[in-house]
Amino acid sequence: MTPAQLLSRMKKGDAPGAVLLLGPEAYDRLRLKRALAATVPEDAMARHDLGEVDLATVIDDARALSLFAAERIIWVANAEAALPRGRSEEEDEGESPSGSASGAGLLAAYLRNPTPGVLLVFEAIRFEFEGDDKRKLERVRKFYAAIPDVIELRRYAAHEARQEAETLAGRAGFHLDPAALDLLVEALGSDMARIAGEIEKLGLYAGSRTIGPDDIAALVPDARATTIFALVNALGRRDRASALEILDTLTREGEYLPLALAFLSTQFRMALVAREAGLKSSQQIQVHFSRQGVPMWGSRAEQVSQTVGRFGGAQIERALKLISRADRGLREARPDDRIVMEQFVLELTER
Repeated sequence: MTPAQLLSRMKKGDAPGAVLLLGPEAYDRLRLKRALAATVPEDAMARHDLGEVDLATVIDDARALSLFAAERIIWVANAEAALPRGRSEEEDEGESPSGSASGAGLLAAYLRNPTPGVLLVFEAIRFEFEGDDKRKLERVRKFYAAIPDVIELRRYAAHEARQEAETLAGRAGFHLDPAALDLLVEALGSDMARIAGEIEKLGLYAGSRTIGPDDIAALVPDARATTIFALVNALGRRDRASALEILDTLTREGEYLPLALAFLSTQFRMALVAREAGLKSSQQIQVHFSRQGVPMWGSRAEQVSQTVGRFGGAQIERALKLISRADRGLREARPDDRIVMEQFVLELTER
């Protein structure tokens, strides 16, 4: 189920007794919460936290009839807290060792005959869909198996965040330069909740004019990463003076230089792949990486293309070796990060 499908069902008077929100993506979750709140009077939306109350309390509230609202929404945070601790997964469902009904059993019994007009929304946002959290998330899903309607809130991929950010900027009445849009998404790590907040503020600042990369660097927190991209471009042009000047800016602003080096490593690795694949233009580079499952938009492909044009294959391989050596230097005991990075820039920009 998607948030839009849930809202559509509610408009048709076919709302489920409960839904389970799984995943950490805050942007869609907050949009859904606002949309649901708009469907009922303000005093008809209640909130519980399963870190503070038990599931039985929530179900008792759902069973209680309201004299003032025919429809109610009960938002239940920290749904993961209801899972039994120190028990086997088999004990998560059905009976507890003492023989009393478990939380999962109580919920299943309620959903066999839910209170008309009451929607329970269980929010489980602690775990990711991949990695070590995957097993924990499946355990949450199993505990709430009585809820057939599950909305998965997955984090936005970079290209999805870019598309949504462009849409939000349009709604706010201003235009984002493509390079500024790319930098905004990358600077904020494709976090749509943060991107939406920054676009709202940029809309107040922009008026009807176009927002460029300099505006992003000046106005968006954490956008010092945009300066790192400027360093990538300067190195791609083999412009030693500009590269050292940008490095000085990063140092004065307190940038974490190993992060800058990681960006550089990615840039040159992409350039090496593009050269070995015989890609001749930014368009070919964009298509090639997109087909490989690596989202890439025009300005980033142009950066890679410029690097390919400035550095030969042997020079790119040398750059990667220099990056590896600089990385080791940054990991040494009490290194002077600036000296390590300056040495890297000097060697990389040798003619």
